Amino acid sequence: MFKILLISLFLSACQSISAPSEFSYRTIQTRNFEIASWQKINNPYGVYKIYIEGDGHAFNAHGHPTQDPTPQGTLVREMAFSDKSPNVIYLAHPCQYIKSKICSQRHWTSARFAPEIINAEYEAIKKIAKNNPVILIGFSGGAQVAGLVATAKNGINVKKIITIAGNLDHLAWTQYHQLPPLNESMSLENYQTQFLQIPQIHYVGDEDKIMPPHLIKNCVGAKAKVITVKGASHNNGWGSIFPAVHSEQ
Repeated sequence: MFKILLISLFLSACQSISAPSEFSYRTIQTRNFEIASWQKINNPYGVYKIYIEGDGHAFNAHGHPTQDPTPQGTLVREMAFSDKSPNVIYLAHPCQYIKSKICSQRHWTSARFAPEIINAEYEAIKKIAKNNPVILIGFSGGAQVAGLVATAKNGINVKKIITIAGNLDHLAWTQYHQLPPLNESMSLENYQTQFLQIPQIHYVGDEDKIMPPHLIKNCVGAKAKVITVKGASHNNGWGSIFPAVHSEQ
């Protein structure tokens, strides 16, 4: 009965998402997780633009872990659903929208970038794009995911990485906010050399208090393009970059 209730709640949540008619909801079964995605594929042999969701609703307003990390914001979905490119995918973080048996609070807190999380995201992207070129677009924690699937794993044909308010160094981020380190998580910092060899663009908000611009700039230095968006906070004010991101092919 409880399982039926969970499935019913999940279906209600997914059905409540207003996606353009050309996007189809698909679940992707990986070794450990079932991952939610919305996909538009019109040219199977072309470039795939994969928008990777951030950490979602991982903590409540009091700083306590939530029971459901499904995003309450719509930024990444809006950016993906308005992209007119032939192949566009909105890819959730494991445990968002749908709960696999393995899901626990650690998967959106201390272990949000754990090996099983990165493996699952890698498997999902590989199943979708196969060997075709991909542009990975990661928001917040999705930027760390994009970097790790592109460097810690082999087999994805990554053409470019684009990040928005990206968490590229979670140790520096937790230290800045005086938070406990994400000890169960992999770190992109360990793959920095490989990461900086990939063409990339990073958008930072000059009013972002959650992911201050200097953390991203310190991570990539002068080796990558960093664009400051005036008036953008962590979750708002990014509309001006939509055309530039959508034009990437």
